[in-house]
Amino acid sequence: MKKNNLKITAIIIILITISIITILWYSFPPFFKPSKNIKVGILHSLTGNLAISEKPVANATLLAIKEINQNGGILGNKIEPILVDCKSDEAIFAQEAKRLITQEHVAALFGCWSSPSRIAVKNVVEKHKSLLFYPVQFEGIENSSHVVYASTTPNQQIIPGIIWCMQHLGKKFFLVGSDLLLHEIMKDVIHAYNGTVVGEAYLALGDTNASHIIEKIISTKPDVILNNIEGEPNIAFFNALRAQGITPEKIPTMSFSVSEPELKVFKTDSMTGDYATWSYFESIDNDENKAFIKKIRNAYGNDHGTSDAMEAAYYSVYLWKQAVEKAQSVQTDLVIPALNNQAFNAPQGLIHIAEKTLQAWQFFRIGKIRSDKQFTILWSSEKAIRPLPYPPTRTVDEWVETRATLDKKENKK
Repeated sequence: MKKNNLKITAIIIILITISIITILWYSFPPFFKPSKNIKVGILHSLTGNLAISEKPVANATLLAIKEINQNGGILGNKIEPILVDCKSDEAIFAQEAKRLITQEHVAALFGCWSSPSRIAVKNVVEKHKSLLFYPVQFEGIENSSHVVYASTTPNQQIIPGIIWCMQHLGKKFFLVGSDLLLHEIMKDVIHAYNGTVVGEAYLALGDTNASHIIEKIISTKPDVILNNIEGEPNIAFFNALRAQGITPEKIPTMSFSVSEPELKVFKTDSMTGDYATWSYFESIDNDENKAFIKKIRNAYGNDHGTSDAMEAAYYSVYLWKQAVEKAQSVQTDLVIPALNNQAFNAPQGLIHIAEKTLQAWQFFRIGKIRSDKQFTILWSSEKAIRPLPYPPTRTVDEWVETRATLDKKENKK
């Protein structure tokens, strides 16, 4: 009888011990089991023509990760960033995205700049059911359930920018850039508001020969130049404009891809007096932006500016963190639905991810370039604007067909 009682007592003690260990294991994971770092990939060009734009964006991404880690990480784990130099080459972007997903087993990817690099990585993350946070304004005509478009769609930047130009600068436009699809969007808007496109030209990434474009501008006599040149070729373009006596007072330029870091690195005053449109400018006067600027300067020095893409990269990491905590998992299939309606009080103002589309509600602002490489904000929307990836000037099917046609034309070059 005593032996049976001893056996029962022993069993009860064992069960109680197991229960206590189980409770402690799940209630206090940092103390009772080793934490495992959560890997994320950061894809940016640290060399090549786009490095001047992408390095600061990578820095902003790393800063957000550092802050989160200093505050306990995510789900009790630290974030381990893997930064890769994609060398301004979309093929390398795709290769590295695949490696990070299949070999490093990252939970998410952050980065890309140009549309070709985004599209290349989009194809990879869709194939492997992963997730990309893209921090740069883009041409739209795309919507992926595996890409968070953290910056502006055409109706949040390009379209209102052109309308503002018509109201304040003139209605005859010359288009210059490297994206055929963007020009189609611009032409639709200009024609819809009874404007005129007097000419257009293209400057490929890395091409610094802008003389033929300046000749066309002089001969067509536009009221406004709409510029979407990316990276260092902007230096050649604006210097060539000034060399021919084309100043902002004579023919102003509205740029869609020139921000504060580029202005500082370009080391030229040839852009002073011209315009740009973004959701975020460093000169925004609010507490959130002042804190953001201070954090960037403390981390990277007083000469390190901030920009729209940097801001988007910064809050992208926080949006991902919030979604992971809501899902209580880093699994992509659980994180994606948790991203819907995630909000963040960003330096530009309160933004949030639209339900189902994974695109951000953004503010719209017009800025004039100053000699100190900053922008004077001339106009700002009162609230964030709903993202519309497909401009209303054509149906979705028409835009898809247009993109396919232009892609074929581009591939034949």
